[in-house]
Amino acid sequence: MSTIRLHGGRLHDPANGVDGDVRDLVVRDGRIGQLAPGEPADESIDISGCVVMAGGIDLHTHIGGGKVNLARLLLPEHHRGGDDDPCRHVTPGTRDTGRRYVQMGYTAAFEPAMVATNARHAHMEMGDTPILDHGAYMMLGNDELFLQMLAEGAHPDEFRDLIGWTLHATKAMGVKVVNPGGISAFKFNQRRLNVDEPHRHWQVTPRQVVHTLARGLHALGVPHPLHIHGSNLGAAGNIASTLETIDALEGLPAHLTHVQFHAYGNEGPKKFSSAALALAEAVNARPQLSVDVGQIIFGQTVTASGDTMRQFANAGLANPRKAIFSDIECEAGCGVVPFRYRESSYVNALQWAIGLEIFLLVRNPWQVVLTTDHPNGGPFTSYPHLIRLLMDRSFREEQLAKLHPDVAQFSALKSITRELTLQEVAILTRAAPAKLLGLRDRGHLGEGAAADIAVYRDDADRERMFTAPELVFKDGVLVSRAGRLIAEPVGGTHFVAPDYDLSFAQTLRRRHARHGSVNPDHLVIGHDELCACGRGGALLPVACLQGVS
Repeated sequence: MSTIRLHGGRLHDPANGVDGDVRDLVVRDGRIGQLAPGEPADESIDISGCVVMAGGIDLHTHIGGGKVNLARLLLPEHHRGGDDDPCRHVTPGTRDTGRRYVQMGYTAAFEPAMVATNARHAHMEMGDTPILDHGAYMMLGNDELFLQMLAEGAHPDEFRDLIGWTLHATKAMGVKVVNPGGISAFKFNQRRLNVDEPHRHWQVTPRQVVHTLARGLHALGVPHPLHIHGSNLGAAGNIASTLETIDALEGLPAHLTHVQFHAYGNEGPKKFSSAALALAEAVNARPQLSVDVGQIIFGQTVTASGDTMRQFANAGLANPRKAIFSDIECEAGCGVVPFRYRESSYVNALQWAIGLEIFLLVRNPWQVVLTTDHPNGGPFTSYPHLIRLLMDRSFREEQLAKLHPDVAQFSALKSITRELTLQEVAILTRAAPAKLLGLRDRGHLGEGAAADIAVYRDDADRERMFTAPELVFKDGVLVSRAGRLIAEPVGGTHFVAPDYDLSFAQTLRRRHARHGSVNPDHLVIGHDELCACGRGGALLPVACLQGVS
């Protein structure tokens, strides 16, 4: 059992109340530990002048599954350049994804949109992503069984069991709902579905979908609450439906994702304005809510979403002019549309400002997580640039001055003086996502935590600082030094194992016998399929995945 002592660094560990204290950090057999009095370390590393944080955690990033591969196929020209080609960051392959995250100090990333019929492949793809811990959220709320049960007035316990079985079968960390009911409604030729508007066929509303799923997850005790991609993504004036979705929760906990795309007003001559203040006020008043932002970054990217309805509406804006739409077994949908965010565009520039406003207006940093909704708002490799925008007001104002001149008039960004601190950045990128996902031994540097550690050379240029940490450890293994990878261990799979009525599987088999579709027995992923490497684990109290359990 080897020990490493990192000494002289300033620790930022919000989960344990450590804010820039100079402390030694001991790594013992892959975990944060201590040395006995007089005990020497096997290796001692001087990190004086450095900032130490837990490994970064990306709570919402599209890195595995069908639509990611469709995006790669749609833009093959973006995978032909050298390592310095920025276009390669849009949808990098699995190996590049793991390497690029680790080179920034991240050690975990989670796929937010997995469908049951594609779950086995999504897990295989994430398993091929080196170093990173990973997991995924299961998509529910647009599959025909759920909507039929909702239309027939099924008992809440039946929805709890449907959610529990689905999480068990797909080895997911939580549930995501995308455009509640809207993906299904699109198949019945509806082109928009507001929160209290009935589905043309099932006659249920997004309000019912959201509340039912949130209640079921809460009853199961799943650590991560319902992950909500709301109605009317990207539409001017959609702040109304966003606030109505929050009301639909009736006080239940929830996580609203990529909220920048859901915080638009319709004020001014262009009928498009910032509603970041209204959204932030709603979040500030409800401690049971959390959000991630989905900040846009100027340049080329590709939007890949389960929200077929909204992606179809946006297809005319594709750059370059091509798109893909698909559906899998009537479970959900998929739309892939390439897009270039332009500084000269009023709409794009205002989107940029709205995202920053949300970061800076939500008062409690434990309620907001740093994301770009990779690749939808921009590549995850832009995180160091985004961190500098949030920590450096003068830099932010320089960038704002380059944009469409009307943006400052219809947003509040220029008047916001707040600059995030290193401690707040550690919350947004480490401690908060770990807490929201129930990762008790990740996102902090307390004794017993996994030794996922990022050591940054302190630099007034925060973008340069966060681009290439001096050292990155994954489970106590040094994997990167000054941006150069030196080891590629296998990351672990995280999932939940909720307690539900096991007889619900019989209900699914009877439905399969009547209606066909996918045999539910074929969807169930065995524990042994995820842990050939001997790593992985459930977040709820079950036997840990050390081989087959």
